[in-house]
Amino acid sequence: MSVIVEEPLIESAESAAKNPGYCETPDEDTKGYFVQQTMYRIRDPKPSLDFYSRILGMTLIKRIDFPSAKFSLYFLGYIEDPATIPTDSAEKTKFLFSCKSTVELTHNWGTEFDPDFKGYVNGNSEPHCGGRVPNCAPRGYGHIGITVNDVYRACQRFQRLGVEFVKRPQDGRMQGLAFIKDPDGYWIEIFDVEHMSTLLNEQAV
Repeated sequence: MSVIVEEPLIESAESAAKNPGYCETPDEDTKGYFVQQTMYRIRDPKPSLDFYSRILGMTLIKRIDFPSAKFSLYFLGYIEDPATIPTDSAEKTKFLFSCKSTVELTHNWGTEFDPDFKGYVNGNSEPHCGGRVPNCAPRGYGHIGITVNDVYRACQRFQRLGVEFVKRPQDGRMQGLAFIKDPDGYWIEIFDVEHMSTLLNEQAV
């Protein structure tokens, strides 16, 4: 008579048991939710639009101006076929808010001409106190991430285009990923699927 020995159940690293506070069964009312946008305040739309369209390849889906409040919003994202964006303004707005993972650039009019404007805090700098003074918060927000076909080839192109690097893919222990800056100094992580998978499988637990 054979004895069947049951293997002990191994909890995955993503299980609720190993992640206090995590809910494995979200409320039914949240079905259909998705991340639609990340908003950045920008000093000057011209270099920002050039960066996100020409350098990163995004499409400007819709621009919305608010003359009474003196600011504009520019929504960009990766659209497989830009020809599918409606021409009618109302339909274009509906299309926009059905898109996933867009970048919303907010421009308060006049900052590009203001000699006293010092720029926005990018989340990765601590210009005032470095988080060491009581009641002074340290760095918080970090970056967005862009998947590319080949991180090394993409970064060679960025280099030719004069993009500022925080980290090149061949630098440091975590090779195969890079960080660049947009015109306002916001960090963007650059990686491809193969190199990132290899990196995390080798270094992470």
